[in-house]
Order: sequence, then C-alpha cells, then structure tokens
Amino acid sequence: MSFLAGLLLLPLLTAGLLYVVPDHRWVGGIAAGGSLATLAAGLAVVVRVFGGGPWRAGFFYVDALGAFMVGCIVGVAALANLYSHGYFHRSLGDGSLSLQRFRGYHLWFQVFVASMLLVVTVANLGVMWAAMEATTLASAFLVGFSGSQGALEASWKYIVICTVGITLALFGVILTYYASFHLRGPGVPSLDWLTLRDEAGELNPGLLRLGFIFILVGFGTKVGLAPMHTWLPDAHSQAPSPVSGLLSGVLLPTALYGVLRFHLLLVKDLGPAYSSHLLLLFGLVSMGVAVPFILLQGELKRLLAYSSLEHMGVVTFAVGLGTRLAFYGAALQLLAHALAKSLLFFCAGNIMEKYGTQKLPKIAGLVGTLPWTGPIFLLMVLAVAGMPPFGLFLSELTILRAGFAGGAAMVTVIFLFLLAAVFAGLAFYAGRVALGKAGSNVPRGEPVRWFPYLSLAPLLALLFLGLGIPGPLTAGLSQVAAVLGGVTP
Repeated sequence: MSFLAGLLLLPLLTAGLLYVVPDHRWVGGIAAGGSLATLAAGLAVVVRVFGGGPWRAGFFYVDALGAFMVGCIVGVAALANLYSHGYFHRSLGDGSLSLQRFRGYHLWFQVFVASMLLVVTVANLGVMWAAMEATTLASAFLVGFSGSQGALEASWKYIVICTVGITLALFGVILTYYASFHLRGPGVPSLDWLTLRDEAGELNPGLLRLGFIFILVGFGTKVGLAPMHTWLPDAHSQAPSPVSGLLSGVLLPTALYGVLRFHLLLVKDLGPAYSSHLLLLFGLVSMGVAVPFILLQGELKRLLAYSSLEHMGVVTFAVGLGTRLAFYGAALQLLAHALAKSLLFFCAGNIMEKYGTQKLPKIAGLVGTLPWTGPIFLLMVLAVAGMPPFGLFLSELTILRAGFAGGAAMVTVIFLFLLAAVFAGLAFYAGRVALGKAGSNVPRGEPVRWFPYLSLAPLLALLFLGLGIPGPLTAGLSQVAAVLGGVTP
C-alpha cells in the first residue's frame, strides 16, 4: 500500500475507531489524535512533493498543486477538529448535546476530510468526480448537525443544489472521455489525467469546449461561484462554526481544484483563450454578486460566507488572467484565505456563544467583552478585506500587478473597484462590531476553552505572509504557479 493511500486511510480508520469505541468519553481524544496524525502524514506528502517533484503511486497522482491542497486541508482540518472540543464543551456539559451525537459529528468530520483528500490526490478524473460528490454527502450531515429547522433546510438546500451541480459536472467528465475516445487503445485509462494531458492537441476540441461548460457550472456550484452560489450563505451560517471554517477554508478551494484540472487540459489542447475568458467572467460576476450582500448584511456568518464567495471570485479571476505572476497571486490568496477564513469562523463561534445571536446589530464591543477573540476578529476581518500587512493584501496586490502588466487593464480596473467596495463594507462592520459599545449585560471573558492557543498559528502565519514570505514558501508557491501555467514534469 502506498503512503498516499495511507494518508486517506488515516481519517477513515479514525472514523472506524469512533464508530466501534465502547466508551463515549474516548471520542474526543480519538478524533484529535486522528486529525493530528493526518496532519503529520499530509505535511510529509507536502515535503516529499515540493522537494522531489510530482508523485505518481498507482491510483494516485500528486503534483505541487495537489500537495498544496493537501497541506491546506490537513492544516485547517486539524485546527477545526481541535476547536470543536471547546466549541461543544458547554453543550456536552449541560446535556443539550449527547455523547452519541458528538461521536457522530466527529465520525462524519473524518469522512469529510478523507473525501476532500481523495479529490486532490486521485489521478482519475472520474474518481475525482465521485469523491467530489462524497464531500457533499459527508458534509451535509455536519451542516444540519444542530437539528434546528434552519439548519435542516440549509442542509437539504445544500444537498439538492450541489447534487444538481455535480450531475452537470458528470456530463462534463463524460464529454471529456469522448473527446479522447478515438485515441483509446486497449487497457489505457481513458480518464487518467496524465494520459489526457499527454494527448493534448489530439483531443476533440468541440467536445472539450462543451465539456468544460458543464464542468465549470457543475463544480462551480460547489465552489460557490455566482450565480450557482445560493446554497453557500445558508450552509455556512447554519453549520457549526468549526464546520463553517472547514467549508469555507478548504471545501470551496477543493471544488475549485476540480475546475482547474479540466482548465489545464483545455489550455494545453486549445490554448488559453476559451477557458481563461470564462474564468475571468465567472470570477468578476462572483465578486460583483458578493458586494451588495456584504454592504447590506445583517448576520455575522452570512457576512463571512459572502466574503468567501468574493475570495473564490478573486482566485478564479487570477487564474483567468493566465500569467505566472497571477498564478502565484492565486496560490497565495488560497493559502491566506484558508488561514484567515477558518479563524474568522472560529471567532464567530465564540461571538455567538457569548452574545447568543449572530445578528450584527446586536453585537458590539467585542474588544471589551472578548479580550482575545475581539481583537483577533477585528484583525482577521481587516485581513480578509485586504488590509496590509496581511497575506491577502499581498496576494491581491500581486494579482493587480499581473492584470495591468498582462494587458488586461479594463477587467483589472473592474476587479480593483470590486475589491474596494468589499473593503469598505468589511471595514465598516469590523469597526462597528469590534469597537462599538457593548451592553452592560454582557460579561467579560472568553466562552470557548483553548481558543487563544489555537488561534496563534494562523494569526502569526497571516502576519508573516504579509511582512515577507520565507524562501521555501516562495519556492513552493512558485511550483504551484508553474503547474497552473501548464509546466509540469
């Protein structure tokens, strides 16, 4: 069995242990241990690929793009899993959450992580499609975990919309298969990504174009690109905050990874114009749709959800620009987004626990009432808005430079205008919520244990990303940019 298969088996074995363990009190320790073991194995894959080049092991293939996604998934998943223990502590203590349901939460959490890892490590595009559908089924339980009417409706909406999208993506996969059908020899894996990449230039261009439309709309639904985004604010706002962090930080980029794999085939076979222009369009539309919902928002987690829609639009736009500098900015944006947005949703969990609501008009004075969460929330909202010196500012500045340098001045001006509108909206809410006057009935103190310790790693990483990217990380992001540019050994 290859090491890559072992990476996938770790969360599945953890889920199996959670299912059979006789004492519910062991659930938290098993879940945390499994996530930390998966983190270690995932980082080993990252080091191996960035240090030794693409890794092909039978059923699996991981290049720099895949390894980058593996690192993001295992890192955010470990933070979310550890945060879950503090987040659910009060519910477990007062009996509103049974240990049996807590076991189910962690079981599906591990299956969800395994399905995302399968998406970004498998070589076969058909299996990648199946794994993408598995992420929907596994995470739907987590979205509706609270059992409230709103959560169940959001979970049902999430399943229906994303399953329709994945079904459309299946047509794209089938059309891609038929685009190379005339080249098939006996025993050749017709949906193997490396095989299709090597045959670029001989694939049926008409079928590839049509197939990519289905892929972009289908997987784009899971990414949350507009206008297929309608499930996203409901699911993110109703899911438990650790799950919201996982959905926003890594599920959306994992779905985008699927789009990018097919985009790379089209670029190599047909040139960059067709799929790149579509990505530019969907990126700008997604950012444009997010703007009014950010400017006129009344709920905390929905505000963060629409910010995620805007960030996926930023990355999609950057890839559409089609230059090495833009690809580098896109990779940096994905990394900084995973860190900042997961931490923001953890902050939102603390805030909702403290204030008993996520209605923005009822939340004020975070810096005074939550001495750790409040300042971090303020900093992270400014970070996702694009304020220097955080990593998201540097990534967006890099994308702007790439747009103007690459001769796409008109669309880059639109991109800049949308960034400014989002910045204005997020900065307004950050100031009002964090620095406003809190009610006298809100006591001072942190409601979730261990949060200060968990938040230090992503907080410091985001600061360092903006102040100066270390050489090894620069080299890694450059390798990701090379893959996005079609330069893969």
